[in-house]
Amino acid sequence: MFDHVVFGVSDYAASKAFYLKALEPLGIAVVLEGELGIELSADGRSSLCLFETEEQPAHLHLAFMAENHRQVEAFHRAALEAGGTDNGAPGLRSQYHANYFAAFVIDPDGHNIEVVCHQPATL
Repeated sequence: MFDHVVFGVSDYAASKAFYLKALEPLGIAVVLEGELGIELSADGRSSLCLFETEEQPAHLHLAFMAENHRQVEAFHRAALEAGGTDNGAPGLRSQYHANYFAAFVIDPDGHNIEVVCHQPATL
């Protein structure tokens, strides 16, 4: 849905470790890393870029697309193992629509990270 999102983090190493582990179930991995920070992507068409900064911007809400409910559940487990804080266990959020299956985790900088699947559950 987006081309790229770039934002600063207060602890580069902690954020890098968090995002690599939390987003691994979605196939998201390092594309490029250098003096300007790190670029992560799953498809090479859109990317998430992080860099270290002392600035304190407002918290973000980032939502990543999942292909199925298993990916949402795997993200939630991986993100918690990576040090994230639960902000909503995997489940249906029918207030959005009947098939909105999502999980929410707070990252090391307080950003609300969501993974959502808009498809009905498969067997």
